[in-house]
Amino acid sequence: MEYRRLGRTGVEVSAQCLGAMMFGAMGNADHDDSARIINRALDAGVNFIDTADVYSRGESETIVGKAIKGRRDHVVLATKVFSPMGRDRNMRGGSRRWIIRAVEDSLRRLDTDHIDLYQVHRHDWDTDLEETLGALTDLVRAGKVRYLGSSSYPADWIVEAQWASQRRGFERFVCEQPQYSIFARSIENAVLPACQRHDIGVIPWSPLAGGWLTGKYQRDAPAPAGSRFSPEGISARRRQTRLEDDPTSPARFSAVERLQKIADGAGLSLTHLALAFVASHPAVTSVIIGPKTAAQLDDVLGAADVHLDASTLDAIDEVVAPGTDLAGIDHLDGNPSLSPHLRRRVRNHAGPAR
Repeated sequence: MEYRRLGRTGVEVSAQCLGAMMFGAMGNADHDDSARIINRALDAGVNFIDTADVYSRGESETIVGKAIKGRRDHVVLATKVFSPMGRDRNMRGGSRRWIIRAVEDSLRRLDTDHIDLYQVHRHDWDTDLEETLGALTDLVRAGKVRYLGSSSYPADWIVEAQWASQRRGFERFVCEQPQYSIFARSIENAVLPACQRHDIGVIPWSPLAGGWLTGKYQRDAPAPAGSRFSPEGISARRRQTRLEDDPTSPARFSAVERLQKIADGAGLSLTHLALAFVASHPAVTSVIIGPKTAAQLDDVLGAADVHLDASTLDAIDEVVAPGTDLAGIDHLDGNPSLSPHLRRRVRNHAGPAR
């Protein structure tokens, strides 16, 4: 396992980070089996684990806390705050009020006295960025958190956060967690360059595009049982449509078929090609892997030592061009200025809309 420095910090993390979203009701509800998978990853050299309070409503954090008991000092432990954790309108977001409460809840579930990397799961359009950074800074200075990070922030917010921290003497974000895969490359335009300029670590999520880049979804075949796009799966429930009826599916099937040929030519599985592609970007620190089973873990761990040559990377660029996304990619930024009731519409009553 390769290890890399996390941004400007002196902390070294494994080139693969174990994502814990699939541990709990959202994926593997067997706590003992999940713990075995976590410890199997640690035994393989992974020293970086990422979870979030919202994953299975705290169950993931509880599983991780139990699994690493006795090994806590050897784990770089990351979790996140922002998403709703109850019906109360104030049990969410980036306010000081919620952050101060949420960190205590996460510490209790993780059964630890500190969190190594505490990340804001999404940028809060409705809260002053300096309020969020001020609350997070207080947590670092209280010893409850070691480092701060962001997730799915647009490039301008990443830069603004750096400026605000410098201007106000706050702790700075040392890491960004964006969506990045062969299917989702738009962050190559601004997010990744901004992170490089400011020496911010990058730990991409969904490098396999929700399972598409494993090849499990086949044209003219139903989604495998238990997968994200199966009738009972997370993605199908959110999109409320069948895989075969999704208008973006044909483009994805075509891309997968072309990528499979590239993988075959390189002597790799499609999964390893996809993971190695994400790891190959110079801005990327550690790739988040999210196995639900031990077999899946063993498969993705095999990609840790895979390096793609220039010709293979060039061939991938022919399938999905640099800086672009395949149809249907949702970066979950939730920009309110793009909502229908806030879009600027100027109508001249004497003529057509302009």
